[in-house]
Amino acid sequence: MNDVTLKLNNVGRGAFVIEENNERLGEMEIGIAGGNLVVYHTEVSDKLKGQGAGGKLLDAMVAHARQHQLKVVPLCPYVLAQFKRHPEQYADVWNHDWHGKKS
Repeated sequence: MNDVTLKLNNVGRGAFVIEENNERLGEMEIGIAGGNLVVYHTEVSDKLKGQGAGGKLLDAMVAHARQHQLKVVPLCPYVLAQFKRHPEQYADVWNHDWHGKKS
């Protein structure tokens, strides 16, 4: 499986992507603003189902957030489920106060 790369535009919108032969096989759509990394959506092609591609995207996103001291706002159901399943693993990056209340 190819490596995960980050593609961002000049206003902080983009995605972590897995590509092979110019075909996008996985992506995690994000936006970065005001010290937050907002995750909107994660999608993986059927070609990569069951191969841990979603986890690779998640790991790359979390590593980027940690490296750049960003807090993650997990609007994506997959990312939110992983954060809730392993809260201790993501405690340092999870922005619980995004909507003004603890989750």
